[in-house]
Amino acid sequence: MKTKLTKQLESTLYQYCLEQGAYVVEEVAMPADKGIVDTLSYQQLPDGQIEWRCYELKVTKADFHSKAKLSFIGHYNYFVLPQQLYLEVQSEIPDHIGVLIYRAFDQRALELAPQPLRTPGFLTVAKKAQRQDLQVEQTPLISHFITSLFREVDKAKRVKKGLQLYSDDQLFKELRKRSRTGYDVYDPEQNLYDRFIDDTQNDAVTALQTELDARNAEYQTLKLKYQALTAPDLRDQL
Repeated sequence: MKTKLTKQLESTLYQYCLEQGAYVVEEVAMPADKGIVDTLSYQQLPDGQIEWRCYELKVTKADFHSKAKLSFIGHYNYFVLPQQLYLEVQSEIPDHIGVLIYRAFDQRALELAPQPLRTPGFLTVAKKAQRQDLQVEQTPLISHFITSLFREVDKAKRVKKGLQLYSDDQLFKELRKRSRTGYDVYDPEQNLYDRFIDDTQNDAVTALQTELDARNAEYQTLKLKYQALTAPDLRDQL
C-alpha cells in the first residue's frame, strides 16, 4: 500500500512532468527484466528524438535501501525524495542520478491560493541528472509505456462507470458478505447493511414526499381555478 506521502510525491511529480511537456505514467514494467520504474516520462524533442526519464520515489531511509531493483534505464534518471531524506542519503546517490526534492505547501499557502492547487506540494532540482544512453531497446519500451497507459485509462473508465459494471447478483452477494462480518447489534449505524437499508428507506420516503407535495400543489391550483370559475360574479357573466 502506498503511504500518503508517497501519493503526494506521485501526484506532484505527475503534474511536474506534464508542465515539462512530457507524457507520463506510473509503474511501468521495463523490458529485458529491468524491473518496474515508479514513474516514466516520454517526451518528443524538437529534433524528432525521444527522451526518456525515469523517476524512483522514496519516502524513508528503509525504502531507499530496499532491495527492489532500481530501473534507471532512461536518458535521465532521478530520485524523488522529501527534503529530510535527501539530507540523510545524498552521499549514497550516484553522480549521474539526479534528485528532485519534494516540499509540501503549508496551510497558509493553501488558504491564500487564488484557486485550488493541483498538487499538494512542489518539486525543486537538488541535483541534475547526467545524460546516459538508453539502457533498453526503444521499441519494446514504447510498447510497455503504451500498455501502462492503457491500464490507467481502463482504470479511470472503470472508476467513472462505478457500480454499473457489476450485476445485481454480484452487488447483493458483496452486501450479504459484508453484513455477516463484524455485525454489531448494539451499534446499527456501524453496519453496512443497516446503513444501506436506512438510506434506501429514507430515499423512498423523500421521493414519496416530493411526489405528494407536487400532487398537493397541483390540487391547490385546480381548486383555485374551480373556485374562480364558480364564483357568483363569473357565473352571472357566463
